[in-house]
Amino acid sequence: MSLPSDAIDAAAPRAPADGGWQMLPARARPLFVLGALPLALAVAAPAFALSALFDLPRLLLVGLALLAGLAFAVGFGLRSHRYARWRLDAQGLAIRRGRSWLRETRVPLNRVQHLDLKQGPLQRARDLATLVVYTAGTRHSAVHLPNLDAEDARRLRDVLGEQIDHDDDA
Repeated sequence: MSLPSDAIDAAAPRAPADGGWQMLPARARPLFVLGALPLALAVAAPAFALSALFDLPRLLLVGLALLAGLAFAVGFGLRSHRYARWRLDAQGLAIRRGRSWLRETRVPLNRVQHLDLKQGPLQRARDLATLVVYTAGTRHSAVHLPNLDAEDARRLRDVLGEQIDHDDDA
């Protein structure tokens, strides 16, 4: 059974970014940047090792590497946010991430088992939520859509939950 188009339209209130794909809210950008900060340490660690190996001025080299790593992490986080999209249509939920390495995940409506909404303190402060869609299969069969507008996440959960109820009734 498929969802009625009015239920799908209600779950996707904003104007489509491209072909019905919805962008994540701008207030989610800092959380994407924060998630990319470990990259700064990954860049600085080799500089620390090189300074010890070649007896170079450690503080200057590691400081410059940390700055370069921070710049890379901020750029990576901003690009991750920019190229994260979602779409709900009659076939199901689709999530698209990336540009160079594009990854698209499709969850057919008839495969949805149950749904969770998660909100950490930083997400709650920015009125964001993570929608977790559990699908039929192994215990690792879950699709996460982080940093959605909290209202959009609730609407998606409700619309996808209606499909589960329809399938149970049939």
